[in-house]
Amino acid sequence: MPQTILVVDDERDIVDLVRHHLLQAGYRVVTASDGRQALEAARREPPDLVVLDLMLPFLPGAEVARLLKQDEKTRDVPVIMLTARGEEVDRIVGFELGADDYVVKPFSPRELVLRVQAILRRDGREDSEERIQFDPLVIDLTAHVVRVEGKEIKLTITEFNLLHRLARRPGRVFSRDRLLSEVWGYGGEVETRTVDTHMKRLRAKLGNLGEWIQTVRGVGYRFWPEGHAPSD
Repeated sequence: MPQTILVVDDERDIVDLVRHHLLQAGYRVVTASDGRQALEAARREPPDLVVLDLMLPFLPGAEVARLLKQDEKTRDVPVIMLTARGEEVDRIVGFELGADDYVVKPFSPRELVLRVQAILRRDGREDSEERIQFDPLVIDLTAHVVRVEGKEIKLTITEFNLLHRLARRPGRVFSRDRLLSEVWGYGGEVETRTVDTHMKRLRAKLGNLGEWIQTVRGVGYRFWPEGHAPSD
């Protein structure tokens, strides 16, 4: 059965364009034209991913995202924010609400499809381990859960994949471009600040353990848990 994408936008031409390209890519598409419809559709049948416009009638996209992440049925559904506003503050707000990616209008529908595919692509197919542990941090790959001192840390799919990518190679330095390629599935034309914004949110959620994610000036990031020497 094809994966289901919920597309939420009040501009009919954009919905039709995105729907057309997603259908061509093999996805099942459900649409909504306002925030209330979006919540009803997502709660009635949780989709595999939501493409969500920030500016919506009745209920803003930011509020829709917040409510989706609070609901047990939809909190793990990845969200791509779609908006005409491209300022950094709007990107940060979107990520703080749990968005996994951010696309600014006007956009290439083919690029949007690539971003959808990148988020839905299962990570870690090359890995055989089921758990990565550096006390008190545990990354449970089977359950797709991160715990610190036994307490579950709520991460988006992108944040989880980012932490996993770093932690499975402790001490190794990853460039921003490499992380864009391996975690997001694209690079080059995409702003590397996307990585920085997600890293900031990930560190904040990890609390004191956020210090284990180190910035390597002019290069990128590495995961260096306390008491573990870097491998390069």
